Formats: sequence, structure tokens, C-alpha cells
Amino acid sequence: MANTEPVILHSLLGNHPNTKALKGGAVSSPLVRFDYFEVKVANTQFKAMVRELKYDFGELAIVTFLQAKHYGKPYLLLPATVVGRNQHHTIFYNADRSVLTPGDLNGRRVGVRAYTQTTGTWVRGFLAEDYGVDLNSITWITFEEPHVSEYRDPPNVRRAAEGNVLKQMLVDGEIDAAILGDVAEEGPIRHLIPDCEEDGRTWARGHGGVPVNHLAVMRASIARERPDVVREVYRVLKESRAAAVQIPGGADDPLRFGISAIRQSLEQINAYAVQQKLIPRAFSADELFEDSARILGAAAG
Repeated sequence: MANTEPVILHSLLGNHPNTKALKGGAVSSPLVRFDYFEVKVANTQFKAMVRELKYDFGELAIVTFLQAKHYGKPYLLLPATVVGRNQHHTIFYNADRSVLTPGDLNGRRVGVRAYTQTTGTWVRGFLAEDYGVDLNSITWITFEEPHVSEYRDPPNVRRAAEGNVLKQMLVDGEIDAAILGDVAEEGPIRHLIPDCEEDGRTWARGHGGVPVNHLAVMRASIARERPDVVREVYRVLKESRAAAVQIPGGADDPLRFGISAIRQSLEQINAYAVQQKLIPRAFSADELFEDSARILGAAAG
């Protein structure tokens, strides 16, 4: 195959401000054609990516990638953040049941969509590091299995009964707190961390930037056979991100590109993942980006 022949990539990208230009055609490539699987929420396809190897290219939650790498799934990580955000606002409690602070969580029941969820990993890390929470004392109530089939949840993780809904369990008092994600306070459902927005910004500025959630990945066989495609994909992702408006810069930038820009955030989530028994050992940023750094060269940052 000649290197100038267009390559079709079966792709998974959500509809984000930073992917709009690429998915809408304002940013394009003569070398790559993207065959998008249209899905409202990309994380519903992460299981298919790591179990069925369904996609050539796409976004993947970083904890899912770390587990996939440990179990030898054939994907290469690019230093391109597709989704990033501060996370302190994502955990809630029911004020009608009791007044609760992060320090009150020891021995409680806390709900989360899946124990392996990247948002949950970040939040548990904050709770342990900054609020003195003993994560092992908590019973984690989950609703979905891990994306990576080989992984088994720790003993203090319990699956909710079939048909239960995370937020409703919080309303009904069946759990004491819940990691709900990007939702607003409603009625008695309040942020567990009262100053969550400011605390999130402060944490990010002291830990190398806004936490990374989803990064771009590429099928390893394509990277080996067509390194020019990897370079082109990275270029158009970066150009599409540059076309997005109203995204903060500097330490508050949630969509950082380049190894140096995301190194500290990436190594922090590795440390949290090891502490929480999600992976047996931490991967350094240099280890994770060894192949993409070789392919991208100076562009890898």
C-alpha cells in the first residue's frame, strides 16, 4: 500500500466542542478518512473497544486504557486529551438524610456507575489524599461491570440489585453518597464538597492541570504499518481542538496536548489506580507514550 493512499479508520469520537471541527468536516485530511460510529455517549462503546477491538481510532477513558494495557490490548496511546475536567463537583449526598462531609464517608456506602470508571478513580483519589477518607472502609455500590473483562473488582465492591438506579438509591437513602458526574444540585441532592468548583481549580493548579479523562488511542497494528497516519490523526485532532472556542488556557485547560503538558496528570491517575487496586503497577508517562513519542517526534511535546 502506498503511503499516500487514504486510510479509512473506524472511529469513536463523541460530539465535544474540540471534536466538532473534525467531525463536521471543517478540519479534514487527504490521508485519512474517518468512519464514525455515531453514539450519544462515547463511553457506552468503550467495552466494545477493549473487548472486541471494534475501533481503529477513538477516545478511551484513561483508567480503561491503563487496564487494557496491563492485559495486552493492542492500542497505542496518543498525548491528545479528548475529554478532561475538574472532578470535585461530581460526588453528591442527600441533605434530607443527614449533613455529610467528605470526612464522614468512612464506613459508608457510596454509589458509582462502575468501580473502574475514571471519574470515580479521580474522586476516590481526592477523598483519600485531601480529606483523609479510608477507601477500604467504604462499600462501593456499582451498576456496571468493568470494560476490561479480565479485571475483577476488589472485595469491598458490591453490585446493586438489577433494576436499581444510582441517583434514586441516593434519594431513597439506600446509599450515603453517589458519584453522579456532571449534574446540578437538585432538591436535597447536594455537592459533598461544598466549595467544589474552587477546590477543583486549586487542585488542578497544584497537580499539573485539569484531570484527564479520555485520551485518543489508535490500533497498534495501524501505528506499526502506517506511522504517517498516526502523525496525521494527531495533527487533525490538534487542529480541531484549536478551532474550539471558550476553552480555558494554561493550567485550567482541560484539553491539553503533548506529553509534557499531561505528564503529571497522567502519572497521578496511575498512582490512584494502583492505590485503588485497579492496576498492579503504575505506568510512567514515558512508558505509556514510548511508541507515539517515537512516531510523533518533536510534535509529541
